[in-house]
Amino acid sequence: MRLVGGSLALDFVNSRSGPAGAAPDDDALTGYADVLAWGRYAGSLSETEAAALRRLAREDPDGAQAAFRRCLRIRDCLDEVFRELATGASPGRRALAELRDHELDALGSAELEGGYAWSWRRDRTFLRPVRPVVHAAVELLTAGQLDRVKGCGSCRFLFLDESRNRSRRWCSMEDCGTAEKIRRYVARRAAGS
Repeated sequence: MRLVGGSLALDFVNSRSGPAGAAPDDDALTGYADVLAWGRYAGSLSETEAAALRRLAREDPDGAQAAFRRCLRIRDCLDEVFRELATGASPGRRALAELRDHELDALGSAELEGGYAWSWRRDRTFLRPVRPVVHAAVELLTAGQLDRVKGCGSCRFLFLDESRNRSRRWCSMEDCGTAEKIRRYVARRAAGS
């Protein structure tokens, strides 16, 4: 799994992959354990927090399954909001209202800590891995440069274009960008022979 979104929220959306402009064909999140693994990988969760949540999931598998379904709904909501922005459209009111509700829930479990930043270090609930994700989404919407949210030209990943001239077309030059350049080269060679 690659973290190429430039935002925790976009990286969470990118936990599903597939071709550009098409439905997802692969999902990195198939159960609650995958949400914990993603949270560790993306940095929204410490190993200590993940271990505590793994124990909680073993003790309450139904609670973990319900939280997993909610994590997927949150991802669907973020996908809807940011995919609209990536195409230059405005997100729908329903999706924005849903995101607001997720943020209210996240902040209800947060503490304002030194440096005056929100923290979920003491949150021991199943939704702990996605609370910072939701907050990152709201911060991006309210303070970010939304014209920099783009979709990859080769896959369905979303990313923040932080290039100086805002001309980035791929989620990652190492993967999609290189593949596209190879495809163009082969097409030129075939046309020239």
